[in-house]
Amino acid sequence: MFKRFFSLQWKSFFRSSNFGKSVAIKVIMGFFGIYMLLSLAGTGAGLYFILRELFPNEGPLWVLSQYFIYWILIELFLRYFMQKLPVMDIKPLLATPVKKSTIAHYILGRSGVSFYNFLSLFLFVPFGIVLLFQRYLFLNVFLWIIGIFAITLCINYINLLINKSDKALIVIVTLILGLYGLDYFGVFSAKEFFRPIFHALYAYPVTVLIPIVLGLLTYWVNYKFLRNKIYLDASLKSKTTEAKTSDLAWTRRFGEMGTFLQLDLKMIWRNKRTKSQVFISLLMVFYGLIFYTQDIYSNMMPMLAFLGIFMTGIFLSNFGQFIPAWDSSYYSMMMSQNIPLRKYLESKATLISVTVVAMFLLTIPYVYFGWHALAINFGCALYNLGINIPVILFFGSFNKKRIELDKSPFGNMQGTSATQFLIMLPVLGAPILLFTIMYYAVSLEAAVIFLSVLGVIGFALKNYLLDKITEQYRSKKYGMIAGFKEKNS
Repeated sequence: MFKRFFSLQWKSFFRSSNFGKSVAIKVIMGFFGIYMLLSLAGTGAGLYFILRELFPNEGPLWVLSQYFIYWILIELFLRYFMQKLPVMDIKPLLATPVKKSTIAHYILGRSGVSFYNFLSLFLFVPFGIVLLFQRYLFLNVFLWIIGIFAITLCINYINLLINKSDKALIVIVTLILGLYGLDYFGVFSAKEFFRPIFHALYAYPVTVLIPIVLGLLTYWVNYKFLRNKIYLDASLKSKTTEAKTSDLAWTRRFGEMGTFLQLDLKMIWRNKRTKSQVFISLLMVFYGLIFYTQDIYSNMMPMLAFLGIFMTGIFLSNFGQFIPAWDSSYYSMMMSQNIPLRKYLESKATLISVTVVAMFLLTIPYVYFGWHALAINFGCALYNLGINIPVILFFGSFNKKRIELDKSPFGNMQGTSATQFLIMLPVLGAPILLFTIMYYAVSLEAAVIFLSVLGVIGFALKNYLLDKITEQYRSKKYGMIAGFKEKNS
């Protein structure tokens, strides 16, 4: 029966209407996936020697074991956005004499052989092979790898249980930040506490039974949950949950534009793909720590300009590049009404402007690394407000690919076209190039002032630029409507 299910899924994949579309993107993503796997394998092969050099007085496996708790939590966090329950059209099967248990086992089996479950193996298996060459015991290393894979499966099936819960996401993020904070300030060392627990997978091979049993337990819990949901009546019964909504009355003060702001805010909060953009933007505030804490980047001012544009404009880039595709499901309806297109675009610009200001305020603590960091981020924020917002709205007029908001947020290429790749050149490349030229030709102060002045000029010409962009949208109106009507694009 599993063979039959696999055959049906295979035919569904190749016979779908969107097979063959966006072939270039699929090929690029395929090469990216292969590159990532090879990079993981290379990292795993060299990890032993890196750890031995960094910690000459401790065994590499002993050192690695202390970070396993962070690996588990971070992978759970990433899977929350990236992974979803394997989709299978089971409604036709419910009217046939196929056992519900068979369907449930197949769905969970497909999840068990997910691509994400093998990523850790590409890192830890090469590391284990190096351990064997370093005369570690074969049986112990082999069972250690089995234990790692069992932990990965636990992560996989736990994610399937918590994937729809925002509270679970908050708990995971709190644990990551809380444990790291306790470690950093020396209150409680999570690494030292969990190190012997995970190292026991090698030192005491019998402990491999613990992750195996936990993996089987999480599989059984998922099976019981899923089997109880596989009923034809469940898809016909209407939901009777209490609606919890907010009318966002404060947006009314913006007049006609307030209606569009309401729609955008509700869309962002109610859909996982848009909500993920908010979480990613907030997390990217910490991206600068990777560079500001390294002496090698202390004098690389163009790199700091990149950080300024990137951190203050991360939501601008992630959300703005898909305008107006976010509204593709009802865009044709809006264009058939007496709706002012100018106000629609102005609401998008206002929403993005607020996020740029908010992201700049969140980057203010980087002044700890010097006043130049604050000045660069301020100049970059002004540039994003005055120049990059009109630029990204203009490129939005070329978006013709539909976005289904109920789809998985990561690994989802819906709405992606060559426009999304080209738009990064003016949004990221142009300000960094201008900053670099002014910095090396004049000074750091001149470079910051130059970006700031450009931003102020763009902000002063806001109404003029929005009028021109509105005309562009009107000229592309029917092409966008036709493109958004094409599902599976």
